[in-house]
Amino acid sequence: MDNIIFEFLWLFIVYSFFGWVLETVAAAFKKRQFANRGLVNGPFCIIYGLTADLLLVFTAELSVFWIFVGSMVLATLTEWVGGHLIEKQYHERWWDYSDVKFNLDGYICAPVSVFWGLLGVLAIKFGNPLLLSLLHLLPVFIGRLLILTFLGVIALDIITSLIILSGRSRAQKEWQSVDDWLTGISTRFGKWICRRVDLRIRRAYPDARAKKTEEDGKTGAFAEGCSFCKIFLLFVIGAFLGDIVETVFCRITMGVWMSRSSLVWGPFSVVWGIGIAGGTALLYKYRNRSSSFLFCIGVLLGGTYEYGCSVFTEIFFGKVFWDYSDFQFNLGGRINLLYCFFWGIAAVVWFKYLYVVFARLIEKCPVRVGTVITWCLAVFMACNVLVSCMALARQDERGKNIPAVSGWQRVMDERFDDGRLARIYPKAKNTD
Repeated sequence: MDNIIFEFLWLFIVYSFFGWVLETVAAAFKKRQFANRGLVNGPFCIIYGLTADLLLVFTAELSVFWIFVGSMVLATLTEWVGGHLIEKQYHERWWDYSDVKFNLDGYICAPVSVFWGLLGVLAIKFGNPLLLSLLHLLPVFIGRLLILTFLGVIALDIITSLIILSGRSRAQKEWQSVDDWLTGISTRFGKWICRRVDLRIRRAYPDARAKKTEEDGKTGAFAEGCSFCKIFLLFVIGAFLGDIVETVFCRITMGVWMSRSSLVWGPFSVVWGIGIAGGTALLYKYRNRSSSFLFCIGVLLGGTYEYGCSVFTEIFFGKVFWDYSDFQFNLGGRINLLYCFFWGIAAVVWFKYLYVVFARLIEKCPVRVGTVITWCLAVFMACNVLVSCMALARQDERGKNIPAVSGWQRVMDERFDDGRLARIYPKAKNTD
């Protein structure tokens, strides 16, 4: 029991610090200056630590999908309650989402809630095991001493802030000096982060001001330019068109109809969707360049992207969804020169003909309607991807004769057995 308590405390401290760093970096990008976003003066944003522990308690035994949903709900609720408590205690608003679509009183909003859900999945599945393994590398006495020391600093910080706000202590100057010392630590560290971020921005984007000037002529239409809404909708369109193109291609070349979908629900090829959306985001400012330029860039980026997708699916799912070993000029069976040329042709056709049509149709959509459609599709596709990953992971477990113990495993066995997955992924091959 003691070990479990110290593990919770360790995660609380680390995530409080990481949350403070995240907020500091975000403020540095947005305002180019340091702003302490924590509830206390030291370099800790304790709302992140509390939320991380809550997620560990309530979602550790759930499937990935429900971890996402649970993280989104718990973090949003914590943020909403915390915002009201802070305003009541300090008579201030420390964050405000009033300018963001689908917000509630400016305390919470849908885009940030989705971000919390994704962050919770990453923390539960990857962050927690890594952080706990680091804690277990330390001698027990040293680890617990370190945890208690940081907790003591946080407690001192909270007590100091409450005493100063109440104004009832006779040793007000002494408490103020402690408060200034703690504030000085976070301020110096925060300003160092801001300087590094600002320097990185200036080095990576020396023409950032010029780009801002170019975007001043926006008309206010829905998803104009290279906005998130447009890129995501192009992802959905590209995933759908890619599945249709590959299905027809298989019918013409192989004489059979077969599913080329990447997901368990609907005709969507994620490889094509990410390729179209990512390619548009990367090559947006080059969309008016010559066809030969777009073709060469398409060959390079498309080949690299397809190779990376093949490696990713083999590592994480133990499957190969395509194999070009029978083609000339192939690389490990993952890509071949002919299909790389197809990526180049697709880049030319997309930017010279199709992108203009789809972008115009998207921008004609009313802002409110378009935003609702975008976020509904985002939730659906996120669930679709998560369930597909779970189904593939469970199929891999069945191949290793791992019995269904937890609820998600039994659901996957019932809803997505080997026969159904074979129909969805007819060309998938297991790897060692």
